[in-house]
Amino acid sequence: MEPEVRLYTNNREREKYDNLADLYSIIVATEHLERAYIRDAVSAQEYTPACLKLIAQYKTALGLASDSVPDIHAFMRDYKLTCPAATRRLIEIGVPATIEHSITDPSSTSSSIAKYVAETVQFFITLMDSLKLNYVAVDQIHPQLSDLIQSLNRVSSLPSDYEGKKKIRDWLITLNKMKASDEITQDQVRQLLFDLESALTEFHRSLSK
Repeated sequence: MEPEVRLYTNNREREKYDNLADLYSIIVATEHLERAYIRDAVSAQEYTPACLKLIAQYKTALGLASDSVPDIHAFMRDYKLTCPAATRRLIEIGVPATIEHSITDPSSTSSSIAKYVAETVQFFITLMDSLKLNYVAVDQIHPQLSDLIQSLNRVSSLPSDYEGKKKIRDWLITLNKMKASDEITQDQVRQLLFDLESALTEFHRSLSK
């Protein structure tokens, strides 16, 4: 009988391999989810929260494994991870396909839309207040932007040319390329506040038409 091969000899090494295993499994899971969505095996309503959860888990796992994984592309090559859909979603874009392509929720009713409108306005205000209070780290801003754009996608009465979604999506993609602990600059804070205020004004205007 072959003797058992241990990958680690102490708790620190065990934690390292656990972190690598978590990162590997998140990438594989994302690849399966993306392909299931493409094949219409999961609905947009099921896909979006699942994808957002995987993106958040990916950023956390990558942070924990940063000492061992300075280059995520090299990690994927070393472990023979051929996951093009996950690479695009986790590394290049950082938001679900439903958000990237501004897919609204077709199941929204008039009563639910009123609720989503109120929630969306609250998300706008909360995020702008956070920025003014100097909460400018990526892990403080990204979740709020994700909540905001999800809420916007539920408001099916928004016109297709509403620019606010594009601006928020672009900010999410920008933040995804940064580390969770990174902070945006004062110039970026000023621009983000301007974009949010413009998007909120346009949001109100579009609803009054």
